[in-house]
Amino acid sequence: MHEVLEGQEGHGGHEEGPFTIPVTVTLSILAVLVAIATLLGHRAAKEELLLQSQEADQWAFFQAKNSGLHGMQTGADMLGTFTTVDKEKAEQLREKYLKDAERYTKEKAEAKEKAEDLQKERAVITRRGDRYEFSEVLLEIALILTSFTLITKKRFFWFAGSLLGLVGIAVALSGFLLH
Repeated sequence: MHEVLEGQEGHGGHEEGPFTIPVTVTLSILAVLVAIATLLGHRAAKEELLLQSQEADQWAFFQAKNSGLHGMQTGADMLGTFTTVDKEKAEQLREKYLKDAERYTKEKAEAKEKAEDLQKERAVITRRGDRYEFSEVLLEIALILTSFTLITKKRFFWFAGSLLGLVGIAVALSGFLLH
């Protein structure tokens, strides 16, 4: 029976070269790395969208505070300029408006600072996502190059694919270093 199995293997046209197992292991590893790079790229894109939304909310909050500030300043200016029947009440109201204007100024500055921080954070996430996506492309090309080894039986494609895979890994790891 052992002789029958040997005969079937030899005539099936599936001759294994010396690189078949190492190349298929390399292909499997590259496939997993492509999946990881893809996942990292998708997560970075989601985080970027979330930060963009939060940033837009902060700029809207900034604008609301700016509008409130102008309203309080206008009211205070009007009460300080025009003659009123009850001067004491007008002065109390003017001081309230000026106090509110100070609060709005402070809150507006805080909102602007937070929006700018979110903008900077989003820029980092964007660059990180770009690295993950570039890494994904490099790893996919490495996967294809390496698979040519099985077709052509030439080592060059295995080495080239492996080298490009290492570059893809380095690019992905560089995304983690961005802060």
